[in-house]
Amino acid sequence: MDKKKNDPNKNNSTLITHGGTNLPSVTIDGYNLELKDKDGFIGDRASKSAFQDKLDDWRKRIRKGGEDPLGDIATKDLSKKQIDAVLTGKDKEAAALVMGAVEDFSGEIAHVLGKFLKEDSWKGTERVVVGGGLKESGFGELAIARAMVLLKAEGFKIELTPIVHHPDEAGLIGAAHLMPAWMIGGYDAILAVDIGGTNIRAGVVEMDLKNKPDLSKAAVWKFDLWRHADDAPSRSATVERLAAMLDTLIAKAEKAKLTLAPVIGIACPGIINPDGSIKRGGQNLPGGNWESDTFNLGEALVKAIPSIGAHDTVVIIHNDAVVQGLSQIPFMQDVDKWGVITIGTGLGNARFTNKTPKKKSDKN
Repeated sequence: MDKKKNDPNKNNSTLITHGGTNLPSVTIDGYNLELKDKDGFIGDRASKSAFQDKLDDWRKRIRKGGEDPLGDIATKDLSKKQIDAVLTGKDKEAAALVMGAVEDFSGEIAHVLGKFLKEDSWKGTERVVVGGGLKESGFGELAIARAMVLLKAEGFKIELTPIVHHPDEAGLIGAAHLMPAWMIGGYDAILAVDIGGTNIRAGVVEMDLKNKPDLSKAAVWKFDLWRHADDAPSRSATVERLAAMLDTLIAKAEKAKLTLAPVIGIACPGIINPDGSIKRGGQNLPGGNWESDTFNLGEALVKAIPSIGAHDTVVIIHNDAVVQGLSQIPFMQDVDKWGVITIGTGLGNARFTNKTPKKKSDKN
């Protein structure tokens, strides 16, 4: 077998651009799809807070006929582990209460995806990966499976599956798939950043290209987490802190004798312009207007970190749902067209077409 023919990173002619649709292994058919109904963006119906609202609503309704089996703790203070424990515990009334919320929430996921799948950019989707924190819970995986059942009952030939990597790591690992092979070949790792409305994660992603050129063994070696929502920093202070996090990671990599490619992949909310500025969708980012004509995150970081090793720094920025989805590329080779939704503060989304068609044996 010719490994080069099967290497999804073989397309060295891929144009390096922020927010690009032509990536080494996939074409992005669309991302950040914003559909509305009379109540606003339909994606908000399948967000993290939407599940909490469903559970809270059931608790209020059950109190009309008796005591709340979940006690006095506020819904927002219930952890995923606590909800999972209720769902599998001996108190069947409490479990049934959580099941009601799961059923309602899975219906919302199915409703939103049903709308997506009717859009031109999503037609023909064979599988949808579900990312975000929901994956890290039993009730979340149950909601995903139930949504798939509901969609199939409506006639959609679709598979829903939780994302493979931990959601916190998927948003970093996916950055390696932004880079054409010539940019990362010969290096051990890259720097990656995932910027959200509450946290910023910066990490070193080991690529293991020698053993798996398809990046299927890429993993986060080290990462740093800053919960900026607790500090309410200015935009400039945010960039300074991020640069300091990256400098620390660079030093750790050098000490461990990991050779870093001179690139930083960044996942960021919103629509990303080719010059790296944010067109829209950055309203939840900390400390000011990230969509300003006078601000460019890539340029600011290059100024703060002008070189990595012996080479000038290159920054590539893309939408955070896109980047989280890209981490799934090695595991999506048995389909042609697939998508991702990320359930968090909002509902991120992207749809991909693989550049290497699935094997004939997979179609039979």
